[in-house]
Amino acid sequence: MPELAFAGRSNVGKSSALNALAGRKRLAFASKTPGRTQLINFFSLGELGRLADLPGYGYASAPQELRATWDELIGSYLQERETLVGVVVLMDARRPLTDNDRNFLEWLRPSGASRLILLSKADKLARAEQARTLERTRAALDRAALTSQVVLFSSKSGAGVDETRALLDGWLRNKKPPEKGN
Repeated sequence: MPELAFAGRSNVGKSSALNALAGRKRLAFASKTPGRTQLINFFSLGELGRLADLPGYGYASAPQELRATWDELIGSYLQERETLVGVVVLMDARRPLTDNDRNFLEWLRPSGASRLILLSKADKLARAEQARTLERTRAALDRAALTSQVVLFSSKSGAGVDETRALLDGWLRNKKPPEKGN
């Protein structure tokens, strides 16, 4: 079964994005406390595939030893999972491409999985600021040779939800995991 992984800093809105994309209110549980997701949580999409909700990277309200085990868990999953067809990386539209985000994208580079950047909480920016943020993020990713599709996203307003659903549906229907290292 093909899988799509959802990743991002702690409290960036991964659970809210999963709920919005699934059209459900409590599929994934959102928390105000960073670091609540401590394992990889899988959600079945029936015969289409699965979604994997990864623990957040960066700050979390958890001991350093526990956070280190998350890094190992996520790294192993991303590098060894043969069914992984795509990774959705959520970044706060108000603070995209933090050092933690860049490090994660570098870590993801060898996996060969398709990448989608969702600039979450886009509803908190004015329209002009949304456009500038989208353009700056795309340009910064291109300069770093980390070219990815980038979408403004808001689980609250619904911005980017239909576009993201269509893209992810296409990735899952392709059902062919990428060759490692491509």
